[in-house]
Amino acid sequence: MDTVQRMQKIAGLLDGIAETTGRAVSWLTLAMVLVTLAVVVLRYLFDIGSIALQESVTYLHAVVFMLGAAYTLKYDGHVRVDIFYQQRTPRMRAWINLAGTVLLLMPVCIFIFASSLDYVTASWSIHEGSREAGGIDGVYLLKTVIPLMACLLFLQGCAVALRSLLVIGGHGIPEDADASPEREL
Repeated sequence: MDTVQRMQKIAGLLDGIAETTGRAVSWLTLAMVLVTLAVVVLRYLFDIGSIALQESVTYLHAVVFMLGAAYTLKYDGHVRVDIFYQQRTPRMRAWINLAGTVLLLMPVCIFIFASSLDYVTASWSIHEGSREAGGIDGVYLLKTVIPLMACLLFLQGCAVALRSLLVIGGHGIPEDADASPEREL
């Protein structure tokens, strides 16, 4: 197996992690809608309030946002300044992606991971729970998603960098904006 094939295989494996995580986490959006519906029905039809149910919507949203970030990167769904990007050749776009990934994304992921470890460890040490009576006693679990997000995003950044290097070297297929899952339907 030559270097190009190895790079393609590694990028494919890393893409698979983001794909699996993103698809699994996407089901939490349905759960979020159903829990929100339950909160509204309980409150306005039965005059019953639940802090835990309300907090669970926030937890679900945070998990979807953080664990879905790598999936979003895989499908090129993050914000970028298209005025500089869209009019470029596929090779120039690959250079822009490589530079942005190596100079911006990866250092930010490393910073988030490193700076969140003490925060998460402190939360785990006291099994931090909700400040609200009747809230969810798993704040420490939610905080654990922060370094996990940084790791997943970093791994997907590696896939983006590998694919960019392949395109720059003339061995890769330029990323196609129409390849996102919602456009396949």
